[in-house]
Amino acid sequence: MALKSTVFKAQLQIADIDNAYYADHALTLARHPSETDERMMVRLAALSLNAFQLQNTCQGDGVLAFGAGLSDPDDPDVSLTDFTGRKRLWIEVGQPDEKTLQRASSQSDHVLVYAFSSSADIWWKNIENKLHRQRKLGVLRIPHDASQQMADMAERSMQLQATIQEGGMTLSSHLGSVNFETTKWL
Repeated sequence: MALKSTVFKAQLQIADIDNAYYADHALTLARHPSETDERMMVRLAALSLNAFQLQNTCQGDGVLAFGAGLSDPDDPDVSLTDFTGRKRLWIEVGQPDEKTLQRASSQSDHVLVYAFSSSADIWWKNIENKLHRQRKLGVLRIPHDASQQMADMAERSMQLQATIQEGGMTLSSHLGSVNFETTKWL
């Protein structure tokens, strides 16, 4: 018998001062049995960091949503889709392979990768030269200690605040907070 995904609910308040985006989001995250709390929370952080694109790219007429994640490797971890159904932003978290990123680039306007694990530096050194040809791609590094701290904030029902200012992000809940800046690799 196959294991089912665990459902998490998050009330997320985003204050993106850098992009003048302020909104509340009621989110449902389905965590695949093989997905860690750390990866799930990085997906949530990636959504927070890019929520402003709802206004900037889609003028408020789009959908920012979690994909099927590990349940469907052909689906993004997070996506922004405009009212016509066109994928404007495709977000992957972790260490996707070149083929996955090429497929994502062919199906969307822009692709972002958020690498976060302790082995992300090794992954990047091995794949960097292959990815520089892809113009639609951006690769960012979330510090590993920050992703681990975010994992400690995971609960089945979460009340979270994400503040983005001067390129940094603070994610907080009643369990504490974590501050980090992403490093742009590409």
